Amino acid sequence: MDEQIVAMGGAALVGAIGQGDLSCAEVMATFLDRIETLNPRVNAIVALRPRDELMAEAAEADAECANGERLGPLHGLPHAVKDLEPVAGLPFTMGSPIFKDHIAPADGIMAARLRAAGAIFIGKTNAPEFGFGSHTYNPVYGVTRNPYDLTRTAGGSSGGAGAALACRMVPLADGGDFGGSLRNPAGWNNLFALRPSIGRVPADALDKWLPSMSVLGPMARSIDDLALLLSVQAGYDARAPLSLGGDGTEFAPPIAAEAKGARIGWLADFGGFAPCEPELLAVCRTALGACERLGFEVGATSPDYPVERAWDALLILRAWTAGARVMAHYNQPAERALLKPEAVFEAESCLKLSAYDVTRASVIRSQWTSAVTALFERFDYLAAPTAALFPFPAEWDWPHAIAGRPMATYHEWMKLAFLITLTGLPVLAAPAGFSRAGLPIGLQIVGPNRSERALLGLGQAYDETTGWVQRRPPPLSN
Repeated sequence: MDEQIVAMGGAALVGAIGQGDLSCAEVMATFLDRIETLNPRVNAIVALRPRDELMAEAAEADAECANGERLGPLHGLPHAVKDLEPVAGLPFTMGSPIFKDHIAPADGIMAARLRAAGAIFIGKTNAPEFGFGSHTYNPVYGVTRNPYDLTRTAGGSSGGAGAALACRMVPLADGGDFGGSLRNPAGWNNLFALRPSIGRVPADALDKWLPSMSVLGPMARSIDDLALLLSVQAGYDARAPLSLGGDGTEFAPPIAAEAKGARIGWLADFGGFAPCEPELLAVCRTALGACERLGFEVGATSPDYPVERAWDALLILRAWTAGARVMAHYNQPAERALLKPEAVFEAESCLKLSAYDVTRASVIRSQWTSAVTALFERFDYLAAPTAALFPFPAEWDWPHAIAGRPMATYHEWMKLAFLITLTGLPVLAAPAGFSRAGLPIGLQIVGPNRSERALLGLGQAYDETTGWVQRRPPPLSN
């Protein structure tokens, strides 16, 4: 029965708890046993709370069920929040030694919504320092390893979330995404993730009026579970005045499969601008064959705009936002010494910028967005790999070359994700298959602005055809 419980998704568990087939205490104990067995090998969940506290909270949740109280959509589910988001009373280190002893005084917007929905916070999921880099390691908690191959990275910055979810140590996972931080770990852990449209999921921010390209979103092992978490995360919040209207219930499962004949534009490696491992491109193009079997039309395409110009604009906007985030620490010599090289790089890149540089880059971003969205005149969706290579060795800081092409910066190898991030369009990350060595990769499926519901329907049809999550669980989850 224990294996059956951890194999159940969030939606199925909530249903079983609500119907009295499972107790919250039984679910909590089973997942904590799983964490005790597997987490030492992958290091995905950090700051784990004491078992007796969690079992007491699960018992309280069972009492609410017995009393006939109205249950939230996540009632009794154990949940670990990514360590870049605050949860009241839990460590909030952001992977930085500067904050290694910091405890969050209050929930952020997303954590508050999860708590109100009935989730029980068991701890945090590991993330790279300040979320910089798509490889999860930091001096506070160490490296997170890939459950398909413990010598490899689980990705990042939501790498802890991805590895924990793939190992069936949590039923659902949250994360953030700037340059692929949801999409990359989903692809490398054989999972689904959704990077929503800007404003779909409200987030805490010091600057409420110049929106970051970073967004919060869900990760899951099924489309229904992805929709379940999104339905809790999404919806307007007055503290985030640019957040979109609604309350998120439009995304509540079950999600019907939408298998009508759609047209999908294959972006591949953006005409060679984003070099990829050849085997990876072949796996991803083969995955699109599942869409063709559904009656979809797949054709190669590319935006009518210089990709180099878009990338140069991305570097400026990334330095502006990421550098500003760590500038206060950079300006303190004692704290600067504790920053990882990538954080110092972003701060020093930011210092070189003028307001004119940022404005010019933002205009180029707008032009790039127009060129990409123009493709929707011929296609209903666009597709590209979630990453340019299969999971790399965990001891690397980042890939310094791909397919013989040197990478000049720590994030150049993430071009495939960043170029789509620039557009602000919603993206579904879906499992695409495996390398000959058994390493997973995913597909980015890009939809028009605010088309999350349609992407979920497409994803459901795709999953019913491919079934990668159920077909190829990681060896550690068996």
